[in-house]
Amino acid sequence: MSTYARTATKPSLYATPIDHTAYGHYGEGRLFQSPGWNRPLYPFQGRISAEGAGGPFPAEPGRYHIYAAWVCPYAQRAAIVRKLKGLEHVVSLSYVDDERDGRGWAFRERRGADPVNGFTLLEQAYEATEKGYGGHISVPVLWDRQTGLIVSNDFPDITIDLATKFERWAGTDADLYPVPLRTRIDELNRWIYDDVNTGVTRVARATVEVERERERHRVVAALERLDEQLSEQRFLTGDTVTEADVRLWVTLARFDSEYNRDHLVSERELTDFEYLWPYARDLYQRPAFRETIEGLPATWEAAHGRGR
Repeated sequence: MSTYARTATKPSLYATPIDHTAYGHYGEGRLFQSPGWNRPLYPFQGRISAEGAGGPFPAEPGRYHIYAAWVCPYAQRAAIVRKLKGLEHVVSLSYVDDERDGRGWAFRERRGADPVNGFTLLEQAYEATEKGYGGHISVPVLWDRQTGLIVSNDFPDITIDLATKFERWAGTDADLYPVPLRTRIDELNRWIYDDVNTGVTRVARATVEVERERERHRVVAALERLDEQLSEQRFLTGDTVTEADVRLWVTLARFDSEYNRDHLVSERELTDFEYLWPYARDLYQRPAFRETIEGLPATWEAAHGRGR
């Protein structure tokens, strides 16, 4: 009689390869919302509370994790703020794979496994938080190790909380959301989001020429307005970097190499703007910006190390 040793099957660390034939492209039923979906596109909107302030998600070192994507500008904002504040040893971060099929973001060998939960698909984090979740699977995701739940996938709130709620453990004194400037920063963030961050996307998605031209001119007008504003000051609110600069820069960084190259948003490249280009280059010289993005044109690297 033969005896066979039984070996437990070790679960895979990674999702299976991209397969558009089997799973389709990410979009309908997710990004464009499932039938009957009447909630926000980013429905998990918990907030981190400052130490001692109470609430279900108090600021604590080592408790929270960010799921991000190198290719997502909104996720890059969180990575930049985390680094500007010196929170690398306070809030951990990992990256999903650059590509996705109908299953959404996944963990594959190129960017590494999920170090917190061992998920192979980011959808599992959403499912763990809300069984049967049928909405958009986005990054960044702020995950709570203690409760095993998503705190937030609402990207504007995530960066504000990173910038303001972990002051006791922050490794720098950078104040990205100073109280006297919050009204001004909020105002800038609103129109930058509408006219620049999502403006380039609306140009890309326009289906008729008149719509495309309207959206294109809206973006160009915003860039010209910003260029004029920066003729009088180094950053958007004065002499120091704030949340508004982070939100704008992630679009500027991709403007020539992605948005303008693929969809001709502007007849001018970013490098042709008298003040906007030196401003963007100035921010790129800071590790928090430079080390959280890949694939920029040679003009950016050539500018590294030079002042305005």
